[in-house]
Amino acid sequence: MPGTTSKPRRKSASAAVPPGPAKAPALTHFDAGGRAHMVDVGDKDVTHRVARARGSISMSPATFDRIRDGGVAKGDVLGIARIAAIGAAKRTSDLIPLCHPLPLTRVAVDFELDAAGPAVRIEVVAETRARTGVEMEALTAAAVGLLTVYDMCKAADRGMRIGALELVEKSGGKSGPWRAGG
Repeated sequence: MPGTTSKPRRKSASAAVPPGPAKAPALTHFDAGGRAHMVDVGDKDVTHRVARARGSISMSPATFDRIRDGGVAKGDVLGIARIAAIGAAKRTSDLIPLCHPLPLTRVAVDFELDAAGPAVRIEVVAETRARTGVEMEALTAAAVGLLTVYDMCKAADRGMRIGALELVEKSGGKSGPWRAGG
């Protein structure tokens, strides 16, 4: 008819519609009003919880050689970085505002020297028997360990790059085990 406009036809409800993205899990550190809060873990079971995190710091070959050979004037770079990482795991709730303080039962810190990088890799395992996980403790420890390497070597190499900080796996609690990439 002249003077009328046609409306686009709607697809019927039975028409095939590709599925949308999966609904993202709720962010537990926000209440229904969107305000930040500390998650209530009082009703969770105390279980053995473990988290493993890793990261790396790349550097010039000369800086790598000095770390490997113990030629840094400030001392044993990896020994001091190990102590810093353990201390950081213990202080995580002081640094991350909504993180619960946890009674850590173990923090293990290992370094790997990668001459091909050249880089230093860190791996941290944190454990507890608690009502919430230790992912943040493992990640914080790895980050501070790498930052300590940077701090101890920055006079020789301000171009070092920290990267690949990640949670590798975690276990314990209601959600069960989780592993990166799988």
